[in-house]
Amino acid sequence: MLDSRFVVGRLRLSRCYADSGNAPMTFRRLAYAWLAALTLAVCPLLSAQGPLPDAPVPAAEGGVAAFIVSPSAERPQHKFWDKTNCALFAGTMAMSGADFAVTRANLQSGGQELNPIVRIFGPSTAGLVVNFAGQATGSIGLSYLFHRTGHHKLERAVSVVNIGGSAAAVGYGLAHR
Repeated sequence: MLDSRFVVGRLRLSRCYADSGNAPMTFRRLAYAWLAALTLAVCPLLSAQGPLPDAPVPAAEGGVAAFIVSPSAERPQHKFWDKTNCALFAGTMAMSGADFAVTRANLQSGGQELNPIVRIFGPSTAGLVVNFAGQATGSIGLSYLFHRTGHHKLERAVSVVNIGGSAAAVGYGLAHR
């Protein structure tokens, strides 16, 4: 028979969780859960394929095989700094700023940073500014790279994923003050 403090519902907790009072959701499990959710959300967008625009289409007329080449439909190009990207980049900057503010407040009140990359910059406010400004700038730079190579869905997806990640970090930081 198990002691009742080791069982929560049907979930058995190991002795270290029961004794230390820590939640069973570790950072690694949380990271794997976010990675799985991100993969499930992004993969359908990336795998959507249609017929190639320059592929010949076979047509049968009177027993003679002929190929009709459809005119290549040029994708409408957009400028990099269009309204949609400006809104996404503003959201990226705003959420990065909010993430900075919550992280700095938590670290100054004795909390600890869970992200190992940010942990390197965490001891100083200037280091946190460099980290979060670099994160936002890198997101815009990656979007520009995708724009220049014609991957316009990925161009916008980078900002959406960055906004989502920062929003999750802000929510987690505010919930665990």
